[in-house]
Amino acid sequence: MAAAVDEPGVIEARGLTRSFGSLVAVDGVDLSVGRGEVFGCLGPNGSGKSTLMRMLLGLLAPSAGEARVLGRRIPEEAEELRPAVGYMTQRFSLYEDLRVGENLDFAAQAFGLPRARRRARVAAAIDEYGLEPHRRKLAGNLSGGWKQRLALAVATIHEPELLVLDEPTAGVDPESRREFWERLFEVASRGTTIFVSTHYMDEAVRCHRLCILRDGRRAALGTPGGLTRGLAGRVLDLAVDPPERAIAALRGSPRVASTTQLGDTVHVLLAADAPPAARAGDELVAFLEAAGLPGARATPSAANLEDVFVALLLGEELVEDAG
Repeated sequence: MAAAVDEPGVIEARGLTRSFGSLVAVDGVDLSVGRGEVFGCLGPNGSGKSTLMRMLLGLLAPSAGEARVLGRRIPEEAEELRPAVGYMTQRFSLYEDLRVGENLDFAAQAFGLPRARRRARVAAAIDEYGLEPHRRKLAGNLSGGWKQRLALAVATIHEPELLVLDEPTAGVDPESRREFWERLFEVASRGTTIFVSTHYMDEAVRCHRLCILRDGRRAALGTPGGLTRGLAGRVLDLAVDPPERAIAALRGSPRVASTTQLGDTVHVLLAADAPPAARAGDELVAFLEAAGLPGARATPSAANLEDVFVALLLGEELVEDAG
């Protein structure tokens, strides 16, 4: 469960900025992440997610702004921070020529665990993550899902207070992604705060709160439910045949911000100045009939995170919900 709002944040960032020459990768980002949260950072490639994480870990000095992570000033006190943090990068970064058990033991040694605790933690990790059948396999010979599972086991071998995960499920099959997130919540239930970046909407919706980045700036911050409520009355579904022709026709309507085909249905995000969905639906049905597509049926629908993401990419400013 997320921390109470009056508790000091595990992560506190104010005006965090990083430039690479003329390119501003992260631009004045403010963040506060509470203890025990699963906090998501959502954005397209190039939005600044990895750069933001590297600054929070002290791996990259900010060009401006300040941050505290677990009470340590970053980057000045980053060395003191490292024993309390686990970090999992996008790409598999363990030793592929070491066996699974050897990778775990090496990581435990690197984090300075005493011998008795090291043995206990390696045994516990092998049991918890179901790694016993693969214990003696070279890490490089594991499938993508098992590599991911091993990487998470290594990142948590020292029972960190904060776990930072940079798009950890990129390129992994849906079943492995689902199992990975189940394990994340198991880790969080033991008190570890999780800061995770993703570009998968089905993962983002599972977070307690989200920061959505656009061009290095914080475009929105809130709970998934709070962010989608910000688009209440702006979404409808059109049952129309054929949907492909309807989408082509709807591009000519000023009432429509975006369309997505979902089977035989067209999911419509209405423009910011459109009337509420019930009335706009009647207008769009008439619009499609005039375009030679009679018989369409419009039903107001709930917004999803993809609608939020599209609205932000179109330059809209959504009301933030601190959640």
